[in-house]
Amino acid sequence: MEVILAKSAGFCFGVKRAVETVYEQTGTENRIYTYGPIIHNEEVVKDLESKGVTVLEGEEDLRKLDKGTVVIRSHGVPREICEMIEKKGLTCVDATCPFVKRIHRIVEKESGEGRRIIIIGNPGHPEVEGIMGWSHTPAAVIESAEEAEKFTCLPGEKLCLVSQTTFNYNKFKELVEIFQKKGYNITIVNTICNATEERQTEAREIADKVDAMIVIGGKHSSNTRKLYEICRERCKSTYLIQTLDDLHLELPETAALVGITAGASTPNNIIEEVQNYVRINF
Repeated sequence: MEVILAKSAGFCFGVKRAVETVYEQTGTENRIYTYGPIIHNEEVVKDLESKGVTVLEGEEDLRKLDKGTVVIRSHGVPREICEMIEKKGLTCVDATCPFVKRIHRIVEKESGEGRRIIIIGNPGHPEVEGIMGWSHTPAAVIESAEEAEKFTCLPGEKLCLVSQTTFNYNKFKELVEIFQKKGYNITIVNTICNATEERQTEAREIADKVDAMIVIGGKHSSNTRKLYEICRERCKSTYLIQTLDDLHLELPETAALVGITAGASTPNNIIEEVQNYVRINF
């Protein structure tokens, strides 16, 4: 059986930077905390916990701290969380992805000038919640074409539309077209990360030509779920797994070509384990 491994599979720049930042902090005297899991990958989070890193599940946990180092994950956080860390006198290590930081700056500036912020993304996702927290005006989150069609604004209201960095690029374009047809006074900024766009494009191209597709990533990972959706549209025999332990495949008997891709929070060692197993056992 032949295996095609996506070149873009695995850690993206922002995730790699955030994970390395936490590991570097484990060698210091301070107690280390991350605001939320540093990435959506249970294996990495467990390994960091074994090294003494504690995950703060939210604002309530943060309020209880009186000392230590808090690492902000690549997803970023609302402005008020940064202010709280500073006010409590905690050491803050900001590992927010630079591409997410760019969105924060755009949202802060545009909302400060009176524009209402529209975020194309998944409600409840930590990156989206972080983006909302940098807006001076009420922000709206739009995920579907139905929501975009229903959206209305006040006469003369100015809007600024941005996107979650890991949103499906083709879906983003579809939603943007809906807003443009409404004729609103709207500034549109495509803030989807280039790495996300490249990863989705490559996954789509591989899924088009293989007999089966394996997508590796955390079950809570937004970008992994989008990769799975993209591949499933092109290849019905698409499987989503977190680690090799989840690999209970019933590949089609005629399958001669298998594709593998992975979300931005998937370590290389897990990708290599899956790739080697498929090559040897199928």
